[in-house]
Amino acid sequence: MTKRSIVFIINPISGTGSKDVIPSLIERHIDRDIYDVELRFTEYAGHAQKIATQCKDEGKDIVVAVGGDGTVNEVARSIIDSKTALGIVPCGSGNGLARHLMLPMSVKGALDVINVGLIHQLDYGVIDSHPFFCTCGMGFDAFISKKFADAGKRGMLTYLENVLREGLSYEPDTYEITLDGNDAQRYKAFLVSVANASQYGNDAYIAPQASMSDGLLDVVIMEPFDIIEAPQVGIELMNKTIDKSSKIKCFKAKDIMIRRSKPGVIHFDGDPVEAGTDLHVTLHTKGIQIVVNPLADKKRRKPNMVQTAFSELFNDFNTVREEVVTNPVKRVMAINNYIQNKLS
Repeated sequence: MTKRSIVFIINPISGTGSKDVIPSLIERHIDRDIYDVELRFTEYAGHAQKIATQCKDEGKDIVVAVGGDGTVNEVARSIIDSKTALGIVPCGSGNGLARHLMLPMSVKGALDVINVGLIHQLDYGVIDSHPFFCTCGMGFDAFISKKFADAGKRGMLTYLENVLREGLSYEPDTYEITLDGNDAQRYKAFLVSVANASQYGNDAYIAPQASMSDGLLDVVIMEPFDIIEAPQVGIELMNKTIDKSSKIKCFKAKDIMIRRSKPGVIHFDGDPVEAGTDLHVTLHTKGIQIVVNPLADKKRRKPNMVQTAFSELFNDFNTVREEVVTNPVKRVMAINNYIQNKLS
């Protein structure tokens, strides 16, 4: 049997934990009867993209991104529309694409999936020439992506701290949105997200019905809400019911034109970048090959522990919230302290 060529691109600084043990885990668990294995380490921002492009040009069968969403995006966008497939060993703080694909969060579990070697052709999106595989967007989520990138720390607590600190002062924008060439519609929105996959990461589901194989992007428009309503929005994000919220409008389309009132930051798979007022988002059907979990459908039927925990957290928080309703700043501080105590 001819072996497949596989290259593991390891980002040693992604996420919050050490990657020192990963080479030995790969050596121990990858099936050498199936694969000719090579390990490469990134040394600077953008290096994963350079390595992956070289692998594609050399005709490697699989390139594995060992890191977080940024590393996955760098590798994936380098091999789109080619015969080289993407594998993922999730080691980041959010792991949005890996979680959508129901990949194991352990290194050994992810390697077991790679050993099976099941590959599907899936969709990807492009916003302003930037390929994305989970989500792109503008408004508050892009604003927070920029804050998160500038924070110097990773992890859910850092993300939540920024959300809670900035949420009160963020001003919604007005967006003119055209779907598949139909008449433009205007919306005042807290954020506009375009999703190829279902979640941002950390099992926060911005588009619970999104699929990477349906030939459509999910457009999610979140209307402004006040701090009293914020915990409920948080619950709905974590328990896959945000699309049922009265604050949410959802559409499906292949080609999306968005005009906003002023330039600003957008994000693609959580990476922030400055962009203009007019934005174009398109879908590329079955444009990337990805190693998938053959047991994903079975895993989707199991209850999600993170979703359950967050529902309990925000239900418990109702009492705390009532104690500080008269002062919005104290309310946000209380939410922040409460979440840190519950999750630490």
